[in-house]
Amino acid sequence: MKSIKSVYKIGNGPSSSHTVGPYHAAQIFGSRYPEADAFRVTLYGSLAFTGEGHGTGKAIRSALPNCELISDPDEKDLPHPNTMLFVALKDGKEIGRNRIFSIGGGSIRIENETSDEEKEVYPQKHFSEIVNLCNEKGITLAQYLYRMEGPSFSTYLSKIWKAMQESINRGLKAEGILPGGLGVSRKAKLLYSKRCYNESADVTMNRVIAAYAYAVSEENADENIVVTAPTCGSCGVLPAVMYYMQHDRGFPEDEILDALAVAGIIGNVIRTNASISGAECGCQAEIGSACSMTAAALASLYGMNIDQVEYAAEIAMEHNLGLTCDPVNGLVQIPCIERNAVAAMRAISSVNLSRFLYETRKISFDEVVETMYRTGKDMNEKYRETSHGGLAAIYYSSLG
Repeated sequence: MKSIKSVYKIGNGPSSSHTVGPYHAAQIFGSRYPEADAFRVTLYGSLAFTGEGHGTGKAIRSALPNCELISDPDEKDLPHPNTMLFVALKDGKEIGRNRIFSIGGGSIRIENETSDEEKEVYPQKHFSEIVNLCNEKGITLAQYLYRMEGPSFSTYLSKIWKAMQESINRGLKAEGILPGGLGVSRKAKLLYSKRCYNESADVTMNRVIAAYAYAVSEENADENIVVTAPTCGSCGVLPAVMYYMQHDRGFPEDEILDALAVAGIIGNVIRTNASISGAECGCQAEIGSACSMTAAALASLYGMNIDQVEYAAEIAMEHNLGLTCDPVNGLVQIPCIERNAVAAMRAISSVNLSRFLYETRKISFDEVVETMYRTGKDMNEKYRETSHGGLAAIYYSSLG
């Protein structure tokens, strides 16, 4: 299994698969052909269907200014739903080509090549294997992760956490209409400040956490800097809950970083054995994964045992199974922003259930990950980030 660093990436929104990944691919391909005077990039699958709304062309052209962009939504039997064909040209003649896949969370894979990101860090592939090893060694999950990732891991997590906090701080102050034409207004600032009369502590917590999730998700929709957790479309869930726990509940930063590490391994197991790509498995792979990561992080932060951590992650994923990816107009706004807030609260509920019921569980985390992947593969293509089904289709049919 790869490093947790493959899960958390800092980059511009609005989509890790559609902007961060393609931008990275364009950078790499361009560096291979410095003598080229022009490039041609063909987008297939989900990239062809929703690339315009996600800003894919803008991302690619920022790395390859002399680029002709072609969308081919009709190509079938693709190796991955997010497939790109890069061609380098010199004096009108082709001098090189690569097929590159944006596999989710900003990660890419170049056909028939292995990158540094693909190097193995963990000998284990499934969460059950990690649990068994931790129990045998008598160590916590966080302790195991730091051992495997190396001495620079804490510094890396600090950088990630700083970027997450900055996205919340910016988002809470910003106002206005998000780009893209839907007329969606920013709501984080309003939600954060709009305290109800005689508001209970629980209502306050839910409202504030929702405001934090909105803040990050709106920053993402506005194409600003966020952290994939594990994707841009689901980037608000984990930061919202962790920010609340540090800034509103007083948990120290070193414990927050440990919790981020635990969340990272959950995302990594999902990424390895299933998918974190909405184009491949629907939004269950994005929001479901983020919810699962957050539940595990919070359970770890509360000092719960490794079985409780696993059960919290399993509950969170199980009750996102079948969630479709149906962004209206191909924009990461409706239903994506609100969905981040709902998932943050669902993660907390998952932890509360796990605290008391973990000894009664019947389904393992590995089993629910496999179920999510099979469900995603069975899902009709129009519900996998094409904007041809679900809310995306209903919204436009309601307009007449």
